Amino acid sequence: MQNHFDTIVIGGGPSGMMAAISSSFYGQKTLLLEKNKRLGKKLAGTGGGRCNVTNNGTLDDLMAGIPGNGRFLYSVFSQFDNHDIISFFTDNGVQLKVEDHGRVFPATDKSRTIIEALEKKIAQLGGTVQINTEIVSVKKTGETFTVKSTDSIWTCDKLIVTTGGKSYPSTGSTGFGHEIARHFRHTVTDLEAAESPLLTDFPHKALQGISLDDVTLRCGAHTITHDLLFTHFGLSGPAALRLSSFVKGGETIYLDFLPQMDQEEVAAFLDSKREKSLKNSLKILLPERLADFIAQPFPEKTKQLSPKEKEALLSQMKALPIPVTGKMSLAKSFVTKGGVSLKEINPKTLESKLVPGLCFAGEVLDINAHTGGFNITAALCTGWVAGSSHY
Repeated sequence: MQNHFDTIVIGGGPSGMMAAISSSFYGQKTLLLEKNKRLGKKLAGTGGGRCNVTNNGTLDDLMAGIPGNGRFLYSVFSQFDNHDIISFFTDNGVQLKVEDHGRVFPATDKSRTIIEALEKKIAQLGGTVQINTEIVSVKKTGETFTVKSTDSIWTCDKLIVTTGGKSYPSTGSTGFGHEIARHFRHTVTDLEAAESPLLTDFPHKALQGISLDDVTLRCGAHTITHDLLFTHFGLSGPAALRLSSFVKGGETIYLDFLPQMDQEEVAAFLDSKREKSLKNSLKILLPERLADFIAQPFPEKTKQLSPKEKEALLSQMKALPIPVTGKMSLAKSFVTKGGVSLKEINPKTLESKLVPGLCFAGEVLDINAHTGGFNITAALCTGWVAGSSHY
């Protein structure tokens, strides 16, 4: 039967492409189905269009970068990890470079470089790709899966679902993989936005557009030190996106503009600038507009600060309270928190414990990671492992 494959992969994002590569590499006749007119639509926009393909950190760094059920991936990373991703791309002719915080990008600064390398490898290994193909139903009869689109039917022995979460639906992540999971009696945990910009009750206009390097945001026990951007609605940039996994709205978070200095060091710095205007003193430590904003309620000269005012100023610089009113919707967030319950998935093979031959990989699973290369790492590594396990 012409339309029978050993393995069918639904969803042509990073995990789907890597699953098709791995499955083909292990000799399986493989079909990758994608509903968009090109593979890797969401991947094309990552890292500002430059594609932050992985992070070059240690296993501990990876775990710290995957706050949502990262421990489940120990077995996956023992088979294929971030260093294997780096080797994969360099072996396939892609030059990579490492930037701050261990972020790995193609030397071209173009996500197309990464997508084309994956497409080329699928073709090289004999995998079949079909784009512009939306799946309408999936069922299993006996040992065989039947996959239907509006105008075609395929069968396979093994089915890998790599359809992503529900963030950025314009890229094709509509939650269809969760419907497949529910059809096969899998539990899908509650979905919410993660890696989401924060909406805040704060004077946005005065600070809009200011970006800061390596500041610290704190919410309860959670502390993130990374770059931050003030926007017209609140906070964005990696520090805000990472903290969003621990925020629902209604909390007050605290911003430390100078995490590399403790409060005593900042106080000593101000004492050394007693004769200067407060604004000019602060401009040595902070961007000009931010220095103006913080200096506003205080006396003009640093030496005019009363002990109480000095205490208040230090508090503004080391723990500025910012009330969070919420976060961006799932549609405008980078990552979906929640997904197919990991209790029902074999961590070594990513095969369903309920339905033999059915695998899930990537963001359709209840795993969420930070930006900075961690999400794509989880997607590529789970894709490889799902594609390489054969029964």
